[in-house]
Amino acid sequence: MITVKHLLKKFLMGETELIALNDLSFEIPTGQFISITGRSGAGKSTLLYNISLLDKPTAGEIIIDGQNIAELDDKARVIYRLETFGFIFQDYALLPTLTAKENVILPLLMQGIDQATASKKAEVALDRVELGGRIDNLPNQLSGGQQQRVSIARSIVHNPKILFADEPTANLDSESSKTVLEIFLKLNKEEKLTVVMVTHERDYAKIADREFEMFDGKIVHDVMHKRTKVKKQ
Repeated sequence: MITVKHLLKKFLMGETELIALNDLSFEIPTGQFISITGRSGAGKSTLLYNISLLDKPTAGEIIIDGQNIAELDDKARVIYRLETFGFIFQDYALLPTLTAKENVILPLLMQGIDQATASKKAEVALDRVELGGRIDNLPNQLSGGQQQRVSIARSIVHNPKILFADEPTANLDSESSKTVLEIFLKLNKEEKLTVVMVTHERDYAKIADREFEMFDGKIVHDVMHKRTKVKKQ
Protein backbone atom coordinates (compact mmCIF):
# COMPACT_ATOMS: atom_id res chain seq x y z
CA MET A 1 0.00 0.00 0.00
CA ILE A 2 2.80 2.45 0.90
CA THR A 3 6.38 2.37 -0.39
CA VAL A 4 8.84 5.00 0.81
CA LYS A 5 12.34 5.32 -0.64
CA HIS A 6 15.11 7.54 0.77
CA LEU A 7 12.69 10.07 2.27
CA LEU A 8 14.36 13.29 3.38
CA LYS A 9 12.79 16.33 5.01
CA LYS A 10 14.78 19.42 5.96
CA PHE A 11 13.73 22.65 7.65
CA LEU A 12 15.61 25.92 7.96
CA MET A 13 15.55 27.55 11.40
CA GLY A 14 17.34 30.83 10.82
CA GLU A 15 20.68 29.78 9.40
CA THR A 16 20.49 26.31 10.93
CA GLU A 17 19.41 23.34 8.83
CA LEU A 18 17.30 20.79 10.69
CA ILE A 19 16.95 17.29 9.26
CA ALA A 20 13.53 16.07 10.39
CA LEU A 21 13.46 12.88 8.30
CA ASN A 22 16.79 11.28 7.46
CA ASP A 23 16.86 8.91 4.48
CA LEU A 24 13.88 6.70 5.42
CA SER A 25 12.94 3.64 3.34
CA PHE A 26 10.18 1.16 4.19
CA GLU A 27 7.06 -0.56 2.94
CA ILE A 28 3.63 -0.87 4.59
CA PRO A 29 1.47 -3.69 3.18
CA THR A 30 -2.25 -3.29 2.60
CA GLY A 31 -4.25 -3.89 5.78
CA GLN A 32 -1.37 -3.43 8.22
CA PHE A 33 -1.79 -1.38 11.42
CA ILE A 34 1.35 0.72 12.06
CA SER A 35 2.16 2.72 15.18
CA ILE A 36 4.85 5.41 15.12
CA THR A 37 6.51 6.22 18.44
CA GLY A 38 9.44 8.24 19.76
CA ARG A 39 10.30 11.28 21.83
CA SER A 40 9.00 14.75 21.06
CA GLY A 41 10.91 16.02 18.02
CA ALA A 42 11.84 12.54 16.80
CA GLY A 43 10.01 13.08 13.51
CA LYS A 44 6.79 11.11 14.15
CA SER A 45 4.25 13.66 12.96
CA THR A 46 6.55 14.89 10.19
CA LEU A 47 6.67 11.37 8.79
CA LEU A 48 2.90 11.00 8.96
CA TYR A 49 2.34 14.40 7.31
CA ASN A 50 4.71 13.59 4.45
CA ILE A 51 3.36 10.15 3.60
CA SER A 52 -0.23 11.45 3.87
CA LEU A 53 0.49 14.34 1.44
CA LEU A 54 -0.15 17.07 4.00
CA ASP A 55 3.47 18.14 3.48
CA LYS A 56 6.08 17.67 0.77
CA PRO A 57 9.45 15.99 1.37
CA THR A 58 12.73 17.63 0.44
CA ALA A 59 13.78 14.49 -1.44
CA GLY A 60 12.81 10.86 -1.82
CA GLU A 61 9.98 8.86 -3.31
CA ILE A 62 6.50 8.01 -2.01
CA ILE A 63 4.36 5.46 -3.83
CA ILE A 64 0.83 4.80 -2.55
CA ASP A 65 -1.27 2.02 -4.01
CA GLY A 66 0.85 2.14 -7.16
CA GLN A 67 0.65 5.93 -7.54
CA ASN A 68 3.95 7.82 -7.52
CA ILE A 69 2.99 10.94 -5.59
CA ALA A 70 5.71 13.04 -7.25
CA GLU A 71 3.74 12.77 -10.51
CA LEU A 72 0.75 14.65 -9.04
CA ASP A 73 0.42 18.42 -9.25
CA ASP A 74 -0.96 20.37 -6.28
CA LYS A 75 -4.61 20.08 -7.36
CA ALA A 76 -4.29 16.34 -8.04
CA ARG A 77 -2.64 15.87 -4.63
CA VAL A 78 -5.62 17.48 -2.90
CA ILE A 79 -8.11 15.33 -4.81
CA TYR A 80 -6.08 12.17 -4.18
CA ARG A 81 -5.87 12.98 -0.46
CA LEU A 82 -9.62 13.63 -0.18
CA GLU A 83 -10.56 10.43 -1.99
CA THR A 84 -7.94 8.01 -0.66
CA PHE A 85 -7.16 8.98 2.93
CA GLY A 86 -8.93 9.53 6.22
CA PHE A 87 -7.43 11.84 8.86
CA ILE A 88 -7.85 12.01 12.62
CA PHE A 89 -6.11 14.60 14.80
CA GLN A 90 -5.91 15.10 18.54
CA ASP A 91 -8.01 18.28 18.48
CA TYR A 92 -11.01 16.63 16.69
CA ALA A 93 -11.19 19.48 14.11
CA LEU A 94 -15.00 19.62 14.21
CA LEU A 95 -16.92 22.71 13.13
CA PRO A 96 -18.70 23.91 16.31
CA THR A 97 -21.83 25.22 14.55
CA LEU A 98 -22.50 21.95 12.71
CA THR A 99 -24.13 18.83 14.15
CA ALA A 100 -22.32 15.50 14.28
CA LYS A 101 -24.06 14.42 11.09
CA GLU A 102 -23.32 17.71 9.31
CA ASN A 103 -19.63 17.46 10.25
CA VAL A 104 -19.50 13.99 8.73
CA ILE A 105 -21.38 15.04 5.58
CA LEU A 106 -19.02 17.94 4.83
CA PRO A 107 -16.13 16.04 3.13
CA LEU A 108 -18.64 14.16 0.96
CA LEU A 109 -20.12 17.42 -0.29
CA MET A 110 -16.58 18.60 -1.07
CA GLN A 111 -16.25 15.54 -3.31
CA GLY A 112 -19.42 16.48 -5.19
CA ILE A 113 -21.70 13.85 -3.65
CA ASP A 114 -25.35 14.90 -3.52
CA GLN A 115 -26.96 15.83 -0.19
CA ALA A 116 -29.30 12.83 0.06
CA THR A 117 -26.56 10.27 -0.60
CA ALA A 118 -24.15 12.08 1.72
CA SER A 119 -26.76 12.11 4.49
CA LYS A 120 -27.29 8.35 4.28
CA LYS A 121 -23.54 7.67 4.23
CA ALA A 122 -23.03 9.92 7.26
CA GLU A 123 -25.68 8.06 9.27
CA VAL A 124 -24.04 4.73 8.43
CA ALA A 125 -20.61 6.06 9.45
CA LEU A 126 -21.91 7.37 12.77
CA ASP A 127 -23.55 4.01 13.44
CA ARG A 128 -20.17 2.35 12.84
CA VAL A 129 -18.70 4.36 15.73
CA GLU A 130 -21.77 3.80 17.92
CA LEU A 131 -23.08 7.37 17.72
CA GLY A 132 -26.25 6.73 15.75
CA GLY A 133 -28.29 8.27 18.54
CA ARG A 134 -26.29 11.52 18.66
CA ILE A 135 -26.36 12.60 15.02
CA ASP A 136 -28.14 15.90 15.74
CA ASN A 137 -25.90 16.96 18.64
CA LEU A 138 -23.48 19.86 18.31
CA PRO A 139 -19.85 19.22 19.33
CA ASN A 140 -20.31 21.10 22.64
CA GLN A 141 -23.09 18.65 23.51
CA LEU A 142 -20.71 15.69 23.19
CA SER A 143 -17.89 14.45 25.40
CA GLY A 144 -14.31 14.54 24.15
CA GLY A 145 -14.42 10.85 23.34
CA GLN A 146 -17.67 11.24 21.43
CA GLN A 147 -16.26 14.18 19.48
CA GLN A 148 -13.27 12.07 18.49
CA ARG A 149 -15.63 9.32 17.36
CA VAL A 150 -17.42 11.87 15.17
CA SER A 151 -14.06 12.74 13.63
CA ILE A 152 -13.46 9.01 13.01
CA ALA A 153 -16.85 8.73 11.33
CA ARG A 154 -15.96 11.72 9.15
CA SER A 155 -12.63 10.13 8.24
CA ILE A 156 -14.15 6.79 7.16
CA VAL A 157 -17.42 7.96 5.58
CA HIS A 158 -15.90 7.82 2.06
CA ASN A 159 -14.32 4.37 2.65
CA PRO A 160 -10.66 5.46 2.47
CA LYS A 161 -7.81 3.09 1.72
CA ILE A 162 -5.62 4.44 4.53
CA LEU A 163 -6.48 5.99 7.91
CA PHE A 164 -3.89 8.41 9.33
CA ALA A 165 -4.16 9.32 13.02
CA ASP A 166 -1.89 11.84 14.76
CA GLU A 167 -1.99 11.38 18.56
CA PRO A 168 -5.73 10.53 18.45
CA THR A 169 -5.96 9.83 22.20
CA ALA A 170 -3.83 12.72 23.48
CA ASN A 171 -6.79 14.72 24.84
CA LEU A 172 -8.88 11.77 26.03
CA ASP A 173 -9.30 9.96 29.33
CA SER A 174 -8.38 6.29 29.52
CA GLU A 175 -11.88 4.95 28.91
CA SER A 176 -12.44 7.16 25.86
CA SER A 177 -8.98 6.28 24.56
CA LYS A 178 -9.79 2.59 24.87
CA THR A 179 -13.02 3.06 22.91
CA VAL A 180 -11.26 4.96 20.10
CA LEU A 181 -8.48 2.38 19.80
CA GLU A 182 -10.98 -0.48 19.76
CA ILE A 183 -12.71 1.23 16.82
CA PHE A 184 -9.35 1.42 15.00
CA LEU A 185 -8.77 -2.28 15.63
CA LYS A 186 -12.24 -3.16 14.39
CA LEU A 187 -11.82 -1.14 11.20
CA ASN A 188 -8.42 -2.68 10.61
CA LYS A 189 -9.41 -6.26 11.33
CA GLU A 190 -12.90 -6.43 9.85
CA GLU A 191 -12.54 -4.02 6.93
CA LYS A 192 -8.82 -4.53 6.23
CA LEU A 193 -8.25 -0.78 6.53
CA THR A 194 -4.59 0.23 6.59
CA VAL A 195 -3.97 2.35 9.71
CA VAL A 196 -0.96 4.58 10.47
CA MET A 197 -1.07 6.04 14.00
CA VAL A 198 1.33 8.35 15.81
CA THR A 199 1.24 7.86 19.57
CA HIS A 200 3.40 8.66 22.58
CA GLU A 201 1.78 5.87 24.61
CA ARG A 202 3.87 2.71 24.34
CA ASP A 203 1.03 0.46 25.56
CA TYR A 204 -1.19 1.84 22.80
CA ALA A 205 1.57 1.30 20.24
CA LYS A 206 1.60 -2.40 21.06
CA ILE A 207 -1.95 -2.95 19.83
CA ALA A 208 -0.66 -2.41 16.28
CA ASP A 209 0.80 -5.09 14.04
CA ARG A 210 4.04 -3.18 13.73
CA GLU A 211 5.83 -0.29 15.43
CA PHE A 212 8.24 2.26 13.98
CA GLU A 213 10.26 3.78 16.83
CA MET A 214 11.86 7.03 15.71
CA PHE A 215 14.85 8.99 16.98
CA ASP A 216 16.40 12.07 15.33
CA GLY A 217 14.51 11.59 12.10
CA LYS A 218 15.34 7.92 11.67
CA ILE A 219 13.45 4.69 12.30
CA VAL A 220 15.72 3.07 14.88
CA HIS A 221 13.47 0.06 15.54
CA ASP A 222 10.97 -1.60 13.19
CA VAL A 223 9.24 -4.18 15.37
CA MET A 224 6.46 -6.66 14.66
CA HIS A 225 4.05 -7.08 17.59
CA LYS A 226 1.95 -9.91 18.80
CA ARG A 227 -1.04 -7.66 19.35
CA THR A 228 -2.03 -6.89 22.93
CA LYS A 229 -5.44 -5.85 24.19
CA VAL A 230 -6.19 -2.18 24.66
CA LYS A 231 -5.27 -1.21 28.20
CA LYS A 232 -6.39 1.75 30.26
CA GLN A 233 -3.62 4.19 31.16
